Amino acid sequence: MHHTITRLGTSTAGRTQGITGLVYGSIRGVTRLVGSGTDVILTPLAPLLGEQLSSPEREAVISALNGVLGDHLAANDNPLAIRMHLRQDGQPLDLEAQTLHEASPQASNKILLMVHGLCLNDLHWLRNGHNHGAMLATELGYTPIYLHYNTGLHISTNGRTFADIIETLLHRWPVPVDELAIIGHSMGGLVSRSACYYGTMAGHTWLRYLHKMVFLGTPHHGSPLEQHGNGLNSLLEINPYTAAFTRLAKIRSAGITDLRHGNLLDEDWAEQDRFAHAHDQRRLVPLPNGVQCYAIGVTTGDAIGDLRDQLFGDGLVSLQSALGYHKDPERIIEFPETNQWIGHNMNHMDLLDQPEVYEQIRQSFIS
Repeated sequence: MHHTITRLGTSTAGRTQGITGLVYGSIRGVTRLVGSGTDVILTPLAPLLGEQLSSPEREAVISALNGVLGDHLAANDNPLAIRMHLRQDGQPLDLEAQTLHEASPQASNKILLMVHGLCLNDLHWLRNGHNHGAMLATELGYTPIYLHYNTGLHISTNGRTFADIIETLLHRWPVPVDELAIIGHSMGGLVSRSACYYGTMAGHTWLRYLHKMVFLGTPHHGSPLEQHGNGLNSLLEINPYTAAFTRLAKIRSAGITDLRHGNLLDEDWAEQDRFAHAHDQRRLVPLPNGVQCYAIGVTTGDAIGDLRDQLFGDGLVSLQSALGYHKDPERIIEFPETNQWIGHNMNHMDLLDQPEVYEQIRQSFIS
């Protein structure tokens, strides 16, 4: 593009002139309007997507939109911004004690919280006719509750809110709770770990009941896609002719940039340029004490270390990140070897419905 433009005009040491200057000026104008332009586009979209009639397709569009622009939507009180809440059977769960009792007449003393990943929602747990939560309810007597949240917000913001919601849920559950378990897919695992940290800081009682956590393809040390995207963004900023395009990349949400290293806490991102190319500066957050934690990771490769495994991992998360490995020994997340499982020839979304994955989850719950 640059070569084509410069053939039509003359470049100088200062701002470009003539047709070249006009083209570059237009690019600068367009990228400068990205933020306000987003609001202009979303304004007519809001009533269409905000209708009372619900469908999986509508939910998917809104969830994806929140994943990419959720922090912007929330900051501007856009009606498309998702507010965190719990769901059962795709319907919001009212945490008022009497309403909760009426909504969950078959509530058991074992609660299973299901936490979805980036750009997804609670309905995505049902894939190809299979739902891990529903199967565990049938076979092991858990009551599955599904979190629905804005994945474009900072992970720490969602983690703190999630911790508060769990505390309210346990205090108002219709029957005495004996056990609490959490399954987190992808970003959902990071939100769950963040909730454990902020729940501990707040002195919440729900952590006493938390027995198990299962992480499905969770990027404990970040996702290569965000890392490479950030690196490319930094390279584009070096050249004045390509720097304008970096503004387009900077519309991506706080939730996405948190996935660069796997940020869990406010301190990991506060008072920093989240688009800057910086080293991993996270505070070390260990797994919660007294909780049996399991890491399940998959790879598109036939074997660990083959070309597809090294290049793609599961398509979104590397196997090393999913299992908590890190080149810095002090940052390794200590999952016992018996609590790790690796699946081959599977991708990131296969974690939601493959029989081998479910069997590992089931075994972790009966061990």
